[in-house]
Order: sequence, then C-alpha cells, then structure tokens
Amino acid sequence: MCIKTGFIGLGIMGKPMALNLLSAGVDLMVYDKDPAAVEALTAAGAVAGDRRSIGAACERIFLILPNGDIVKDVLFGEGGVAETLLPGAVVCDMSSVTPVESRYCYENLKAQGAGFVDAPVSGGEPGAIHGTLAFMAGGDAADYEALRPWFEIMGASSVLVGDSGAGSITKLANQIIVNNTIAIVSEAFVFAVKAGAPPLKVYDAIRSGLAGSAVLDAKLPLIAERNFVPGGKISINHKDIKNVVNTAHAIDAPIPYSSQLFEILQTLKIHGHMDEDHGGIVQYFEALANVTVRGEECE
Repeated sequence: MCIKTGFIGLGIMGKPMALNLLSAGVDLMVYDKDPAAVEALTAAGAVAGDRRSIGAACERIFLILPNGDIVKDVLFGEGGVAETLLPGAVVCDMSSVTPVESRYCYENLKAQGAGFVDAPVSGGEPGAIHGTLAFMAGGDAADYEALRPWFEIMGASSVLVGDSGAGSITKLANQIIVNNTIAIVSEAFVFAVKAGAPPLKVYDAIRSGLAGSAVLDAKLPLIAERNFVPGGKISINHKDIKNVVNTAHAIDAPIPYSSQLFEILQTLKIHGHMDEDHGGIVQYFEALANVTVRGEECE
C-alpha cells in the first residue's frame, strides 16, 4: 500500500496492529513516547517520526491511546499532528473515548479540511495480534471508505455505525456488555466454588448452553489458571466504565448495573489490581466469599 500512513500509540494493542500493517506492505511512520516501542517497529521496517512529522507526511493517521485527553493533546497540543496536517488527510482514532471527545476532534479537523473517524476496536490483544479486530466507526461515509483497506488488514470486520461519535458510543455499549459479563461470570463461579463444585467442570457443563458466551470462553480458563497477564487492563476498563457513567448521566440514561460495576473496579484500583487483565475482576468476588476460583480445586 503506497499511501504514507502514520501510527501513534504502540502499546498492548497498537504495537501488533502496526506490525500487521507493516506485514501487509504499508509505508508506515510511527510515534510513541516509549523509545523501546518505536525501536521495535523500526526494526520491523517502520520509520520513526514525531507528531508534527507524521502530520506533515501522512495522508492516513491512526491513533490508539489511553484516553481522550491524550488524544486531544496529540492532535491539537503544542507540536501536535494538527499543526502540520495535510489537506484531505484522514485521521482515525481507535482509542476508547467519549462521544463528546470524538465530536470535538471531528469538528476541529473538519475545520482544517481534514477528515476524522472514531473507530474504537473490540477483540483485545489476541485480536490485535491476529488481525481479527472488530471496528465500530463513526464519521462521514467518504472518510470511512478511505480507511476501509487499513481496517481490513487490522481486523475481521468494520461497521460504520453513524455520524461522528457513533463509534465511541458503540464501544461504550460494548464495554458495558463485556465488563458486566466478566463480573457476572466471576460472581457465578465464586458461588459455584463456595458451594463445593469444581469450576472447570461447571464451565464444561454450561458453556454450550444459553449461559455460554465469548466472554466466558475467553476469561474463565484464564481465571482458573490465575493468569491475569493483561490483554485488556483493568485500568483501561475502569476508564471506559467511568466514561459510560459520565455519558449516561449527561443523557439521563439509568445504568444501575454499570454504576455498581464502576464501584467494583474502583475497589480493585484501591487494592492495586489496575495493571492486571480485566478477568481479574473475579478477585473482588473472591475476597467477599473468601474462596479462589482455581483449576479443579475448591478452596
């Protein structure tokens, strides 16, 4: 692919996504505040740049960053991408942010003659590595179509949900479902262990029925192994659910389950679990019941 492409944010998700673009022959310029992350990409064939040089050189620019404040700073802060952005360029923010933040970026880049699409992803680190992510996009149809070839390299599906901000709204809905499901799976298996049933046998018994889900299959085996190496950090999901709560309050949408979930995540934050995978939510329920969901053992 001969169009010069910028990629900003080389963390758990961004690094494998950028590597997939390189493997597909994309002419890639990368930036991250971590020099080691940049070195890993330049060793694979990327060119290192800063924010201004990416804006000046690239017609398509992808960002995947921890939060909306960082996205706005990277784009519009001193030395940001917007200072040198090419007319007709299209910026794609794949970060999990609020719809208000996405619309802010859209409106300000549109005023400069550039496009902006909010396209957060689902699929976690495995999806990023294997190029099977799901993109949920918001923005103008022409800008979405301009980005589609890149989506097809990094993911298995992409959907233009609606206007600017619609992708971010969809990601927040996705996070409500995923994180509440992890919490209820955690509660169920803590209950089973407390009652004396081996968790992996319970899992085998229910996984093909109505209680089965992609979340159950992805998380319960790792919980049983006590493997909380992050694919999706609790810290990121804590931020996303906080965005859910704030957005829901702004639009008068009651979210009783997600409000309680935020307090669960807040408790895990206080107890030092923020850098663990969100499967670690189980530890909140384990502490309440004084049991551990581990293999075939009931403690």
